[in-house]
Amino acid sequence: MTNEFSRYLQEFNLLSLVDILLVATVIFALLFVLRGSQAINLLRGVVLLTVIVFLLSSVLRLRAISWLLRAVLPALLFAIPVIFQPEIRRALDRLGRASTLLSSSNRREDVRTIVDAIVTASQSLSEKHFGGLIVIEREVGLREVIDTGVAMDAYLSYELLVQIFFKDTPLHDGAVILRGNIISAAACVLPLSTEANLTDRQLGLRHRAAIGVTETSDAVAVVVSEETGGISVVQNGRIIRRLDAARLRNILMAFYRPRTTRALTRVRQFFTSLSRES
Repeated sequence: MTNEFSRYLQEFNLLSLVDILLVATVIFALLFVLRGSQAINLLRGVVLLTVIVFLLSSVLRLRAISWLLRAVLPALLFAIPVIFQPEIRRALDRLGRASTLLSSSNRREDVRTIVDAIVTASQSLSEKHFGGLIVIEREVGLREVIDTGVAMDAYLSYELLVQIFFKDTPLHDGAVILRGNIISAAACVLPLSTEANLTDRQLGLRHRAAIGVTETSDAVAVVVSEETGGISVVQNGRIIRRLDAARLRNILMAFYRPRTTRALTRVRQFFTSLSRES
């Protein structure tokens, strides 16, 4: 074992370092694509099973396990693209839209336009006591949810949102899915939350659907109650209720802020609190 390790060190060169960095980059890119999705748990199970089988076959030299590994591995390689098809499609979609994400100034202007449209529409629906459910797609794709509704692919505007949720119109019963400044679909069916602690009777089907979709993804949902006219925001299965236009705008702007910016803001707040204490 020591001789083999010494031989590996002697053969290690700059090309070997580049090779290792490329493999690490591929693994990191895979984890980056799958982060926040349900597929990450499946990937962990596959990796854990592979490590266990490798240890049993290599260390203990179990012939039956070794044969099983050789027989299953080719099928597993073919199954991975099928299992991770939504994540692969989302990764390619991100690469295709990379040029639009590089313009930070245009991005900030788009965010303000999107947030203003959502806030204005929510306020209008609240005043008229029209129910509304707007789901904002983030990192985790919502293709399965979009397929349950009516495809629109229309540019976002508050007039269009109000028209969709106008009472007794064909598309008002269901959720609107936003992808950036595009309304991908309307009248979408969302998974209801299975949380047993939801005992508040004021939480109707729209609120439970908003909680359900945010429990299984990183989406943000804006809910307007038809009965009370109250505006709520749901993220990660948690709901913030009784919002006015100003608070709704601040919350949505915080969610649209890039992750790196949010992290820097938390660091600044931390050091500010330390300086105040000192």
